[in-house]
Amino acid sequence: MLPIISEEIALKAFKEIFADMPSWRKQMIHYLKEENPEINTAIIEASNKTDLDPKAVALGAYMTYLLIEMAAKENDALMNFTE
Repeated sequence: MLPIISEEIALKAFKEIFADMPSWRKQMIHYLKEENPEINTAIIEASNKTDLDPKAVALGAYMTYLLIEMAAKENDALMNFTE
């Protein structure tokens, strides 16, 4: 089951992404090459096999990955919280 992406997580991610979108997208390419190369390859292949702008398709995929990753980390932090 995927974690819930709260409005707070989305706002935080969008602030990071749209501060310098081209630079952020390039950072995500390098990050995913190390973190999850299969996902990165799938994103690049999908973006090149569409009539849409490949950079826009990749941006959407990287954005989705980041949102899920951030929500999963928050969910893990809540599950492991002890007083």
